[in-house]
Amino acid sequence: MKFVMVPGGWQGGWVFDAVADELRDGGHQVEAVTLSGLEPGGPSEMDRPANLDDHIDQVAAVVERSGETPLALCGHSYGGMVIAGVADRVGARLAHLVFIDAYVPGDGDSCWSLTSDPFRELFIAGVRADGRWVAVPDGLDPRARPHPLASFVQSIRLTGGARHVPARTYISGGPWPGSPFVELTERLRTDPGWQVHEIPVGHNIARRDPHRLAAALDGLAQR
Repeated sequence: MKFVMVPGGWQGGWVFDAVADELRDGGHQVEAVTLSGLEPGGPSEMDRPANLDDHIDQVAAVVERSGETPLALCGHSYGGMVIAGVADRVGARLAHLVFIDAYVPGDGDSCWSLTSDPFRELFIAGVRADGRWVAVPDGLDPRARPHPLASFVQSIRLTGGARHVPARTYISGGPWPGSPFVELTERLRTDPGWQVHEIPVGHNIARRDPHRLAAALDGLAQR
């Protein structure tokens, strides 16, 4: 199976390095995407921050050039918004959608509308310098980069194309302070259309327990 992996806010594809190594050792292909504007050297267009549509376009292009290999599209945190939009466009191309402690939007939702008050406050405080780029929160990896505010606040448009994806999994990091995902996780546990796994290490599962995350993803590929 090929895994296309989309990081959350401020982070690049590097956040999945350890997970990707284990999956490749298990015989899988992995492509971890660094979203537009989050490049290690900084964005190419400071005056045109990417929005959610730009990120969906970017990842949809990755999926469309991935050939006929069974494909699992994985998104962490904000990346859930992106993979939902991609699945709406190219759902028939996907074998599995995997949300890793991530937002699961409906039509018209945004990261802003779905998140918790602590994150809204963080977004507003972080964008004070220029109104466009949300500064990197304290404590993140030095490779993290300011995130385009437009992608956090733009509403997603969904038309039902994701219905073609045969399998959906939610991997929860468990409760953590300020988490916007606790109620969502409990709701999905009772939804027969979802599998729910828990790796209770907090939000940044790929960094805190890459081995268990890789094992969970490998297990999905075996089904």
